[in-house]
Amino acid sequence: MVVEVVEARPLEGLRLWLRFSDGKEGVVDLSAWELPGILASLRDPAFFAEVRVDPELGAPVWPGGLDLDPLVLYAQALGVDLPLPAEAEGRP
Repeated sequence: MVVEVVEARPLEGLRLWLRFSDGKEGVVDLSAWELPGILASLRDPAFFAEVRVDPELGAPVWPGGLDLDPLVLYAQALGVDLPLPAEAEGRP
């Protein structure tokens, strides 16, 4: 499954509203995520508000090259399991 983020909006409380390439929408609450290293900068509300979507990556990005995986965000926003490649599921 290939899914990309096509729109992202920051919300209060370290939440991110997202619209995906399949038309589905959802909110991801990053406040409970461990945010080590460079990801810790997302806890700054001013920095968090600088989110935009990189059309080449299909992912939300912030200054300095920080981006989040659209598949992880999709799974979190819609409450579904991460899609696994066929090889990881034991299929040829």
